[in-house]
Amino acid sequence: MSVRVILPPSETKSDGGKGAPLDLDTLVFPELNPIRKQIGEALVALAADLDASCKALGLGRTQLAEVDRNAELWISLTRPAIERYTGVLYDAFDYASMTRATKAKVAGRVMIGSALFGVVGAGDLIPAYRLSGGSKLPGMRTIAATWKPELSHSLDAVDDFVVDLRSGVYHQLGPVRGAVTATVVTEQPDGSRSVVSHFNKHHKGLIARELVRTRRTVRDINALAAVLSDAGQRIEIDGPDRIVVVTD
Repeated sequence: MSVRVILPPSETKSDGGKGAPLDLDTLVFPELNPIRKQIGEALVALAADLDASCKALGLGRTQLAEVDRNAELWISLTRPAIERYTGVLYDAFDYASMTRATKAKVAGRVMIGSALFGVVGAGDLIPAYRLSGGSKLPGMRTIAATWKPELSHSLDAVDDFVVDLRSGVYHQLGPVRGAVTATVVTEQPDGSRSVVSHFNKHHKGLIARELVRTRRTVRDINALAAVLSDAGQRIEIDGPDRIVVVTD
């Protein structure tokens, strides 16, 4: 048994790529491909109607390029998922700075949640696209209803210690039985605490980074807390399946 980390996706994604167009059969959990194809085809069809795309995807007039990305879903170039997603969490994870050996561990330990794909492996080749977990495509159920319960079935079959760093709706697409989750809180001088999304994303990126860099075996929540504490994070264990990261 090893540790497996599930990251949330990001709305922002890098452009371009050098990989061949999307091939669903190369993605992890190929049993999910019928749902991936259904959602992908609906997304491409939606792209033919600019106004409907903006409404369904919550896009403003300055984001129309996102519709073009969706229109070219099956034909655009691809790149590894860990390089496709961008933003605060992925900046903290800092994949580009990792050694070749650590990047190899990323491929085996990291997965990324996705409204379109359910979940992908860090090394899976995917195109740029726009679809959020809270979206509802015309003629389909909500994204959450579309993925339940198939995504959970696939993730529950993973024979590893799972640290699920997805948040909100992406966690609900397919909860993992027995997975450990993480909450990041900011502690004020008076002892009061609050959840702040920016720090939440940043520290989850740091958590994932330490879990691919560590040489220690992480098979339970106590080992997880020890690795993160040794890396300088203030960690509290809150029950059998949740850690709390406390920041100033």
